[in-house]
Amino acid sequence: GEDVEHDSYSTFALPDQDRDEGFTLLCRAHVYEDVTIELLNYDEDMIRSGLPIQTAVGTVVSNESVTHDLRHLILELKGDEEFRFFPGQYVDIGIPGTEATRSFSMANISTKENGQLEFIIRIYPGGRFSEFLDSTLAIGDELDLTGPFGVFTLRDSPANLVFVGGGAGMAPILSVLRSLAERDPARKATFYYGARAARDLSFAKELRELGDIMPSFRYVPALSEPIDGEEWDGEVGLITDVVRRHEQDLKKADAYVCGPPPMVEAALTLLEDLGAPENRVFYDKFTTTGDSDEGAATGSATGRASA
Repeated sequence: GEDVEHDSYSTFALPDQDRDEGFTLLCRAHVYEDVTIELLNYDEDMIRSGLPIQTAVGTVVSNESVTHDLRHLILELKGDEEFRFFPGQYVDIGIPGTEATRSFSMANISTKENGQLEFIIRIYPGGRFSEFLDSTLAIGDELDLTGPFGVFTLRDSPANLVFVGGGAGMAPILSVLRSLAERDPARKATFYYGARAARDLSFAKELRELGDIMPSFRYVPALSEPIDGEEWDGEVGLITDVVRRHEQDLKKADAYVCGPPPMVEAALTLLEDLGAPENRVFYDKFTTTGDSDEGAATGSATGRASA
């Protein structure tokens, strides 16, 4: 069918050319006639192992700045039922007083121990949820949650792992790495994380300490615009340039990419150049909704459509 309407969305998630060819964003689409849906590049095993969608209410127990524009938000779930998700997945969070939701990836690996969900969220100027998070949301406030969604999850494989991230893309990668430390600490993994300046780095201490648990893990942060006088002796340059300097052949690797769309697009091109198999590259684009709002966690089998 052709009678499909879309709510506002980012053209990073669905370029006009793709829409003209029949692609759609299911999370933004309204269908008014019978249609046939074809899934592309999906992981059949992941779909079969999918978890049921749940609704829950979370109470704010922490809302702290970890950089000048990143918040570490922790919600404690009401009730005794466990909210199950795979590390790397995301939930939709309702904006109180509206019908709007925004999608954010969890940074923790389970609610089993403490009944909490952990998020790393970037503050965007003029963002609908961002402004609420930055200026209004208080300890004790409640938020409605729906999920889990997404397939940015660790696959069972002996392959080496390469993670490339930036900005709030830290959240799902941190979740996957924390899970890896418990499940398969001997697996070789490298996390390349790009930031503008040292003040934009977060969770650096925990990531360095993961090396004590995972002897074959490397954390490689890089600054693209270091500030004069800033103490820094690490990598300098765009994160994709840093990856190219460190990696030569990724034909047998699994790669995970998460962050703002320009970084993700550049990383995907680079990974292709380095020989990474297309079906072993998994990515999240943290796009906006197209109405001057914050980045939303987005997802499909090898990428996410903006929510």
